[in-house]
Order: sequence, then structure tokens, then C-alpha cells
Amino acid sequence: MTAYEVLLLGGASGVGKSTVGFEVSAQLRRRGTAHCHVEGDFLDQIHPAPAGDPDRAAITERNLASIWANYAALGQRRLVYTNTVSILDRSLIYRAMGGTGRGAVPVRATCVLLTARETTVRERLARREIGSELVVHIERSLRMAVVLEREAPPGTVRIATDGRPVAWLAERVLEAARW
Repeated sequence: MTAYEVLLLGGASGVGKSTVGFEVSAQLRRRGTAHCHVEGDFLDQIHPAPAGDPDRAAITERNLASIWANYAALGQRRLVYTNTVSILDRSLIYRAMGGTGRGAVPVRATCVLLTARETTVRERLARREIGSELVVHIERSLRMAVVLEREAPPGTVRIATDGRPVAWLAERVLEAARW
């Protein structure tokens, strides 16, 4: 049974996950490599959080499982998944892709943690967050950077994004995934 492959792009807000994820997808398309790309930040955008799911993990898993089921039915085997904590949520992603239990398709994950200096994160978020949430995003990003660095699973590839071209970053990510 051929394994599913998932490329998990994680990192705090402002490190470039979404931008790099879209470029990874573009490079794969140009190569003719079958894949799908899911921006995980959109899977839990609900307020208030569902009862019994305060961190929205269950709704994220349900939504990803629905999306992946559609892609897998079309023959997809590779997923590029971007989300702040994606590298910490491998079991949730494996379950959503049907990769647990007897007879399940195995899932092979590559974890990539994108990083950036605090000054870079502040500059990027200030350009992106034009509403009332800038300070909240900066504070959350700085806290999450510490958590992600501390809790990243063994084998996680770390790539600093400061001052580097997006195409170059995507190439490094694809090298890490061996795609």
C-alpha cells in the first residue's frame, strides 16, 4: 500500500508559512507533481468555539478529514499543509488523513519549522494586520515561537526566512520533503 505523504509547514505568525506554502504548491505544479494544498488556518474559523472543543482541534480535524477524503477520492497522495502548530499536531493530521488503525493507509510526514527574527515578524505582521488585532498577533506569535522551538518533534527541519527569497525557501522545503 503506497503511503500518503504530508508536508507540514509550521511556524509562528509572520514567518511566511502561507507565502512559502503557496510557492511550494506553485513549484510542484510547474514540475507536474500531483499534490493538494490546504491552508490550515481556515479550518477552525468559527466563533464561538464548538461546545467541548475550546481549542477548535476537533472541528479542524473534521474539516481536514472532509477535505482530504475528497482529494484522496481523486487519487491524491501528497498534501502540503500549513498551520502554526501543524508540526505539533501530527496525530490529528494522521487521523484526518485516515492513517491510523488496522488497514489504514500509512502517512509519512515531513515537519518543517519556519522561523524569523522578532524584528522581521513585527515588520511582516505590521504590513499584514491592518485591523485592530496587530498587538494580539505579535504577542501570540512571539509566545508560539518559543513553544514551537521547544516542542518541535525530533527530525524537524528548521528554515530561517529572514531576508530570503520565497522561491529559494520553497526549494529548501521541497528538498526537506524529498519531493
